[in-house]
Amino acid sequence: MHAVPLINHPCTLCCRPTSMWCSRCQSAWYCTPEHLSSDWPRHRKECMPAQNASGGYSLNMIATPPPAEPQYITVSAILFDPVEERPRIISVTCRPSHKPTEGICPVPMVHNHFPDGLSEGIVLTQGLNGEPLRFPLHLWYSPTALQKSSPVNRAIYHITSGAAPKAWCGAVIVLKFNGSRRQGYADAGSNDLPALSAYFLAYK
Repeated sequence: MHAVPLINHPCTLCCRPTSMWCSRCQSAWYCTPEHLSSDWPRHRKECMPAQNASGGYSLNMIATPPPAEPQYITVSAILFDPVEERPRIISVTCRPSHKPTEGICPVPMVHNHFPDGLSEGIVLTQGLNGEPLRFPLHLWYSPTALQKSSPVNRAIYHITSGAAPKAWCGAVIVLKFNGSRRQGYADAGSNDLPALSAYFLAYK
């Protein structure tokens, strides 16, 4: 084993002299693994793998955190609660997708809003007068509540003024995709209600 030459570079975080560097880019210096971890949210944006990086580690390398682990995100969604008169904005946490069948879009954690924990999704791509939606809407609903036709959703009844040919039953949560490719979510809000109203009015 070769002795590692003592090279005193200032730690990126505290400027203390150090001979240890980030194992991924080999160009950022840290005196402790904790300082690399603390600086990682900033450093990850500039951390490019070194051309000569090898699989082995030398003594002066600090193992780098995973390069870009997808993070849980929280977005605003619209909740149509069956027992409430009006829809309201809620926060929904989305976890990174782990299975190939899920695609690359984060997976919304909405099951706790449905009594039996079962939910299905519909993607709404058209708004008023059949106009394509720039940001498609993702409706999550309870197939069980729809099948047994209860409880009737009062919030949906309210925004359609009771004019829908068929009443929607059970809770509905609506998320908004961040673009037509549907690779992530943006915040949904009251601007999305007209397109939803049109959808519920057409539901038979």
